[in-house]
Amino acid sequence: MRIEPLVPGEPRRPHGPRDPGDAWVVAPTGERYWGRFGAAGLLALDGDRGVLLQHRVSWSHFGGTWALPGGARHQGESAILGALRESEEEAGVPAVAVRPRFVSVFDLEYWSYATVVADVVVPFEPVISDPESYELSWVAIDDVASYPLHPGFELSWARLRPLLALRPTVVVDVANVMGAVPDGWWRDRAGAAQRLVGRIGTRTRGGVPGESLGLPERKWFPSWVAVVEGQARGTAGNDEVAVVAAAASGDDQIVAEVARRVGMGEVITVVTSDRELATRVIALGASVHGARWLLDQLEIG
Repeated sequence: MRIEPLVPGEPRRPHGPRDPGDAWVVAPTGERYWGRFGAAGLLALDGDRGVLLQHRVSWSHFGGTWALPGGARHQGESAILGALRESEEEAGVPAVAVRPRFVSVFDLEYWSYATVVADVVVPFEPVISDPESYELSWVAIDDVASYPLHPGFELSWARLRPLLALRPTVVVDVANVMGAVPDGWWRDRAGAAQRLVGRIGTRTRGGVPGESLGLPERKWFPSWVAVVEGQARGTAGNDEVAVVAAAASGDDQIVAEVARRVGMGEVITVVTSDRELATRVIALGASVHGARWLLDQLEIG
């Protein structure tokens, strides 16, 4: 592997000095890959309009093809931050307009490309904001393969397309998880539940390994639902965690929530160490992790 610098006419940052990541990585076999520190792109998925694609200008790598807004990552930059920055620079995508669902990584060891698949949560109109695009267009999912695609995106699209229907949700049995840590929660059940929900919201923003949810790809960002009961019914949710208060039995509420969401096509993981509850939700099609799985992610001993 070697690094080749830019030459006139090749892609660069639209504003300010060139970043050290703006360089070609040349593989031992001679292929060139853009981005000294790897690259990242954003697959923005709008439920009504489809996928946002970029028609690449002729002087770019595989010019004239269609691909995702994206580009070279900065040194130390995460895949998500890189994809959001590049899509804002190239297509005017507001970071607040999308919510990551999963990250797929094509890794050659000496170079990698991360595709950040994100749902559009605030509708926006893309804007050509640098010279690397002929046009930007929302393309229906079923029509993407009919476009002349960048070879790299064409290969990844064949793998990613079936995954766009997967929407994972983690349902947490709050009472059971609290009970797994003898920290005095019984003296203030409401306060303990609120702290747990807050910690889930903070600690899980970085995503969950796909394998732990029984899903392909490296990292997923599931929806989180915390079911509370009894004295904890007043627990408030946050931007990352929705709270469902059980009117009576927490177990029955979890079963009802799982049945409803499975019926909507969601991929459900329930966090509980209650064997009877685990048996009930597995029968509905959910998978189960014990309380320790979540506590380890939250770094709670």
